[in-house]
Amino acid sequence: MKYIVAVIQPHRLHEVHDALTAIGVEGLTVSEVRGVGRQKGHTEVYRGAEYQVNFVPKIKLEVAADDSVADKVVSAISETAKTGKVGDGKIFVLPLESAIRVRTGETGADAL
Repeated sequence: MKYIVAVIQPHRLHEVHDALTAIGVEGLTVSEVRGVGRQKGHTEVYRGAEYQVNFVPKIKLEVAADDSVADKVVSAISETAKTGKVGDGKIFVLPLESAIRVRTGETGADAL
C-alpha cells in the first residue's frame, strides 16, 4: 500500500477530486494549508496598503491506495493539478505499513 500526499493549488481541487473519483478512489482527506516553495509568495493590496504574503494558500490531499492503483492516483493528480506555472504543487509517495477500518476491524487493502 502507498500513502500519497499532494499539495496543489486550491482552484484545482474539484478537478482533481473528479479525476480521482473516476479511477475509483473512494477515500480522500483534504486540508487547507499554507506553505512556501519556489513560488516565494506574492504581493497583495488591502485597503490601499501593499503587503507581502510569504505563505501561499494550498490544498493538501491525502490518499491511501493499494499498490495496484497508486500509479494511477499519482498520474490523475499530476495531470489534473498541472497548470504549467510555478506553484502547481508537489506529490509525495510513501510506503504505508498498515491500515485498519475502525468500524469493522478490516486490515490492509480491505480497509481502504
